[in-house]
Amino acid sequence: MVSIMAVAGVCSASLDCANVVDYGARGDGRADDTPAVQKALDDAVNKGGICFLPAGAYRLDGSLTVPAGVTLKGSYDGIPHPMHPVGTVLHMYGGKGNVDATPAIVLEFNASVRNVMIHYPEQQAPPAVVPYPWTIQIRGEMCQVVDVAMTNPYRAIDAGTYVNELHFIRNVYACPLNIGIYIDQCYDVGRLENVHFNPNLWKRIGLEPKLPKPPADFPGGEDGYWNSILQPYLMENLVGFKIGRSDWEYISNCFVIFAKQGFLFDDFGHGGGNALVTQSGSDVGPVAVQVNKVQRHAGVQFSNCQFMSTVKIGPENSGPVKISNSGFWVVKETLEQVVNEGSGTVILNACHFSDWDIPGKGVPCIRATNGRMILSQCEFSRPRTGLIVPRKNAVLLEEDFIAGTVTGCLFHNDSITNTSAGKLEEFANVFEQVDRTVDLGRRTLRELCTEYEVSVKDVVALLKQHGVEASPALTFGAIAEGAGLSVAELFALVSSNL
Repeated sequence: MVSIMAVAGVCSASLDCANVVDYGARGDGRADDTPAVQKALDDAVNKGGICFLPAGAYRLDGSLTVPAGVTLKGSYDGIPHPMHPVGTVLHMYGGKGNVDATPAIVLEFNASVRNVMIHYPEQQAPPAVVPYPWTIQIRGEMCQVVDVAMTNPYRAIDAGTYVNELHFIRNVYACPLNIGIYIDQCYDVGRLENVHFNPNLWKRIGLEPKLPKPPADFPGGEDGYWNSILQPYLMENLVGFKIGRSDWEYISNCFVIFAKQGFLFDDFGHGGGNALVTQSGSDVGPVAVQVNKVQRHAGVQFSNCQFMSTVKIGPENSGPVKISNSGFWVVKETLEQVVNEGSGTVILNACHFSDWDIPGKGVPCIRATNGRMILSQCEFSRPRTGLIVPRKNAVLLEEDFIAGTVTGCLFHNDSITNTSAGKLEEFANVFEQVDRTVDLGRRTLRELCTEYEVSVKDVVALLKQHGVEASPALTFGAIAEGAGLSVAELFALVSSNL
């Protein structure tokens, strides 16, 4: 248990502030410190604007309101990590089971919270997850959430229910279970920087209780077991960044993994928004980006980003979606990489599409049933399936597609198909033609591993894990026959796991 380290009545040699110890806060993790902390927050208005919480474990059975111009500040001068809870830790108990209850921390005009760690001791592991209200809710202009870690919030930060221009959210790390950050009603440039949503923030903690121990017969150890219960739940329930009206929203160095929807853009009652997203990513989930509605004149722009699933643009969207200098990476479940069903323009420039349709469903990498498209200087590579599969469709334009251009792109044995009445101009594209006469079933495993630049040892070990006996000198066809698989099925097994 973390104990209070500061002397009562002293915040710091350089700070004039309200120290919660002077108001009766115990910081022992057992007594309810809500009244004492709230009294210190109220008095901080006239004491330098800082309510200081020395290192300790503060149990909060109620909620806190940070008055205008006041900072709720912890002791750790940086971003805390749950594995080393050495600073100020807030143990949240209030609102259990009621998502509509008062948020744990409410920020009024120009208020902020900094340098604290937040933990929900009574939260349960999936599938028994307990709903809680928002952890932090912004209710005014120029509020700040900086250098904050959260282990297992149900909903982390609400910057949308109330008007909240110029919000500033930076260096926030958490494992949210339902919504990470909600943005709406921001009519003057909001900023998100260095926000990271990852289940490791709950898995790797030095706080109690930890996630449950795996069953005795579970083969993957603690980390494997925790992944097996957390990842499926998050991919069915988590929206990482839920973004409505914002004029503008500047988002940089933000990341989410295992989300149902990594970035969601929509109209939540106040109109669509627009955003600039740079050096950010959405990894391993059903949908990396879902654009249902953005502002028609500005839309959303992604630059230098990475996506390990699909970008989907819904039928109600009429605003532009622009993606440049970004990578689309693949997992075995990946089908299409970009789908546009809206009437707006999609611009894809200098992007790298690293395979698609691994299960072989016959779907394209990019599909547009409506709107316009500008596709330029992109590469459609096939490092995983290469020679073994039939030619894939890289781009499919159908139904109500209006017009577009495809220029200066490199395709690896793929095709462009336009079944719409829309106009398509193509120029300076290169389509590599692969020799289809090679029977890869007759190549040895060693030869194939050399060609695809993978370790023979790794492939043999992978096949053994799946009950397939192999040796480098055997032909791929012989290995497949011994396992009762086709050559294509065996290749898909290898390619989807490396």
